[in-house]
Amino acid sequence: MGDDWIHRIEVEKVLPKEAGTTYPRCLTGRRACPPEDCGGLWGYADFVTAITDPAHEQHDELLEWVGGAFAPEHFDATAINKQLTAR
Repeated sequence: MGDDWIHRIEVEKVLPKEAGTTYPRCLTGRRACPPEDCGGLWGYADFVTAITDPAHEQHDELLEWVGGAFAPEHFDATAINKQLTAR
């Protein structure tokens, strides 16, 4: 709500359609999607700093807020494709 995220999706190549494959589908990507309401670009940077530093004063609070764990470098194309086909 007002974080104004802009996600860049880049089509690098159009491949022939594969029989039995559901489209659209994601082949690859980098990093996890920022959690909702984390405060935009600057808030997300602060969030990542806090959750990756156990000594940070907001470490525990922000990990609890995000559900206990968050891996900023994690990317799961399988989970994304499940979301794409669920719509």
